[in-house]
Amino acid sequence: METATLNTELQINSQRLWDSLMSLAEIGATPKGGVCRLALTDLDKQGRDLFVQWAEQAGCTVRVDQIGNIFARRDGLDNSLPPVMTGSHIDTQPTGGKFDGNYGVLAGLEVIRRLNDDNIQTQAPLEVVVWTNEEGSRFVPVMMGSGVFAGAFGLEETLTQTDTEGKSVGDELARIGYAGETPSAHFPVKAYFEAHIEQGPVLEAAETVIGVVTGALGQRWYDVVVTGMEAHAGPTPMELRHDALLAASRLIQGINQIALDHAPHARSTVGWIDSYPNSRNVIPGTVKFSVDLRAASDDVLNAMDAAVQALCADLKGEGRVDVAIKQVVYFPPQPFHQEQVDAVRQASQALGLSHLDIVSGAGHDAVYMARVTPTAMIFVPCKDGISHNEIEDAKQEHLQAGCNVLLQAMLQQAGVAAR
Repeated sequence: METATLNTELQINSQRLWDSLMSLAEIGATPKGGVCRLALTDLDKQGRDLFVQWAEQAGCTVRVDQIGNIFARRDGLDNSLPPVMTGSHIDTQPTGGKFDGNYGVLAGLEVIRRLNDDNIQTQAPLEVVVWTNEEGSRFVPVMMGSGVFAGAFGLEETLTQTDTEGKSVGDELARIGYAGETPSAHFPVKAYFEAHIEQGPVLEAAETVIGVVTGALGQRWYDVVVTGMEAHAGPTPMELRHDALLAASRLIQGINQIALDHAPHARSTVGWIDSYPNSRNVIPGTVKFSVDLRAASDDVLNAMDAAVQALCADLKGEGRVDVAIKQVVYFPPQPFHQEQVDAVRQASQALGLSHLDIVSGAGHDAVYMARVTPTAMIFVPCKDGISHNEIEDAKQEHLQAGCNVLLQAMLQQAGVAAR
């Protein structure tokens, strides 16, 4: 069994990977060149059906679990060994692109196809997985399929989640034919790798091809309500106002500074604001807004939380407005496993690819997988760092490079059967 030596002459078929991506992108294609393929819709079924067809044509056995995750298995010489797994998702945002998630799934399929080309048998089996509802565009929670698999969410409760039309996850899985019988509980996995576009600008700015992802930022989300008093904009002097929007703007500026104070990996974002009564000549009486904090360690995330709470308390203490803050989401920072991270780094070096260590600012299925199996991610650049947008784009040669790293890392973990 060969595990240490990388065969860098073994390269994936770049055109086949690209053509597969473009074919999948036709399902739910938008006029602006993107993809709208929401989870558990008819278009999602078409995308799933195409993946299953391709996987079976590649000699894989396919099974579907109770939350709709699809597992395509290529046998190894010793099928008693836990598989080496890769994958991602094929559901998209309403204004999604061709590569987010889809690249990770089809890169995994290309690894299988390439090994088939040369009749290379691995010691351990390989699996490619399509996770259900990673995006959370139609149903919450996000990263649903991997979350159920890892035990973060209960199956029965998740199946009852509904979309804006009242349709449940369970009913929609059954309707499209992907309510599987395989138990959703996780099973032993030797290692999990996920290839993905970066969805940010770091790699492109550094003119680097491979991001060796060492972990994912932890997240805390909040809902904030600032309550003042509505009043006429003309007769009310400035010094007597209880302007909720003015107070909220001070909070927002302070929240932005908190991330700058905890550089380089801290993030703070206010992405949604609702001002009442939202009238041109009325002083705002109530402002609601969201806060998204992210950091690479719990120590930093907790420090940022304390700073936000202090800002709110100080503003409330001035007596002009009331401030209420409620945490609604918490994802702890998730480091990836050193052995698998090293496998990605070693493959990049062996292939002569520029690479740098990077922390994922977004949530991915790999975050939940890291709770139950050794996990790492491979990032490649995307144009201008843009994702969740129909103009999302990536270079074919970068996608090829990332898939070659995936191939080498998976072979290093699975072992190659002696011929």
